[in-house]
Amino acid sequence: MLVSVIIPTLNEERYIANTLQFLSAVPQVEIIVVDGGSIDKTVQAARHFTEYVFLTHAGRAHQMNFGAQHATGDVLLFLHADTMLLPGAIEMVRYHMRRVNVVGGAFDLHLDSERALVRAIARLGTLRSRLTRVPYGDQGLFIRSRIFQHIGGFKLMPIMEDLEFAKRMRRMGRVMFISEGLVSSARRWEHNGAFKTTGTHLLLLALYHLGFSTKRLARLHDRLLHRGIPPATAEAVPPQKPAPKAN
Repeated sequence: MLVSVIIPTLNEERYIANTLQFLSAVPQVEIIVVDGGSIDKTVQAARHFTEYVFLTHAGRAHQMNFGAQHATGDVLLFLHADTMLLPGAIEMVRYHMRRVNVVGGAFDLHLDSERALVRAIARLGTLRSRLTRVPYGDQGLFIRSRIFQHIGGFKLMPIMEDLEFAKRMRRMGRVMFISEGLVSSARRWEHNGAFKTTGTHLLLLALYHLGFSTKRLARLHDRLLHRGIPPATAEAVPPQKPAPKAN
């Protein structure tokens, strides 16, 4: 079973090499990086590990859909650039996806912080996603490629695209959660503060359920939390050769 790991990037030079280092050693994994116009050395770093590095315009939903269009795997796994998959993680994805009633899933959230508060936030996030069966993007969403195509991929939203996608995935069948195997960066909580970051996320989630537009929510997010360097402009380019087929 070929797993296509799709990673949207934007100025992730600091993290992308570590993320890709493990993945490049795992058999039957197709690594696809879709860059949204980085102005640092993200693209150069990614090309050390995979030849399937695409350049397009910024927008995480667009970038993930773009990567999925070029993927050949039976399963698509959408991974943030600052999120590490540990040894055995891909094998666990394959194990669960061999069950005919499973359409997709995600990992429990683990953050790379020693702070008790941040670790507690991760545990609460995991509990929420397991109870609702609606994981977030930083949990490493995976889905059968045919189901992804059937539900139309990610909607082009500036924020909450992962939540909206996971809700549609849930309607298609069983969503599995893998307890170990993923560690995500705690940089948002460390940089903005644990209380402020979590409070902002809860506020945005509440406003989203109340029907506020995602454009307004994205502007509010950017006013309250640091998001990073603004994107540069880039054109989409094809891979150097066709992606490998599944055995």
